[in-house]
Amino acid sequence: MILRLLRLIGRGVRESFLHPWAQLFTLSAVTMAAVLAGIFLLLLHNVNQELIRNRGAVEFQIFWRHNADMDVVRGQWERMASMDHLKELETFTPERALRELSRDLSGQSALDWLEEENPLPPSAFLAFNIPPGDHSEVWAKGLLAELRVLPEVQAVHYNPMQLDLAKSWLAVSHSVIWPVVGFLALVVALVVGNTVKLSMLTRKDEIEILSLVGARPWYIRAPLLASGAFTGLVSSGLALGLLRLLHLRLEHVLDFPPVFLVISFFPTQHCLLLAGVVTLVCVAGSWVAVRH
Repeated sequence: MILRLLRLIGRGVRESFLHPWAQLFTLSAVTMAAVLAGIFLLLLHNVNQELIRNRGAVEFQIFWRHNADMDVVRGQWERMASMDHLKELETFTPERALRELSRDLSGQSALDWLEEENPLPPSAFLAFNIPPGDHSEVWAKGLLAELRVLPEVQAVHYNPMQLDLAKSWLAVSHSVIWPVVGFLALVVALVVGNTVKLSMLTRKDEIEILSLVGARPWYIRAPLLASGAFTGLVSSGLALGLLRLLHLRLEHVLDFPPVFLVISFFPTQHCLLLAGVVTLVCVAGSWVAVRH
């Protein structure tokens, strides 16, 4: 039974090439629909990532005493790098802080005269992802108390309002992004499904002949469903390839001051999801066409 099913699937793939022009137009239409959907999803993905990066985290600024032992401070920096939920850690020695300040003011050598008696203390910037659950405020207060009691630490700056803002943005992100993705998937499903259904009309005579000679429904449908799955896999692969080429072309187009935005591509699970949705829609379109 399994061997017979595999033969029918292989026959369906081979028969996809019996009507090359119809198959080519179908592949082109499905690929273009998937590419257009992918471009919109790529835009949505990067906007969401950027907003979460800027608004979906809690930030702390730590300042040590001016005459703090740098060996002690560096040891604390190493321990901070392994803290739970840490998203970003940036450290500043007094020398680096002076260079950054000098560059931001008016040039690389604007504050060279302060190098011998540098008034800037060691400092660090920490950004944390909000942990799941309803105890984020307790977590933030506990983390603040933990940072304040570190040896040589003089001050820790933290804005409690930022935690509420981050939580609000994450809630808005999840409540807006997924309905938009669902609506887009529905539109693509309608376009792709109807395209595949129309392409099956080229094989209407073949289906009618098989029905007249007494072929069982599964014997007729299996090759056509396999052909639809093959169309979906090839189209989604071509769409992902075109999206990747477009991404490589545009990856650093916004990486300039003051934007500094590097466009990222879909993670692997999103690529697999896009390919799976397109393939399933093509199979569904084939099923509807065969039933009618």
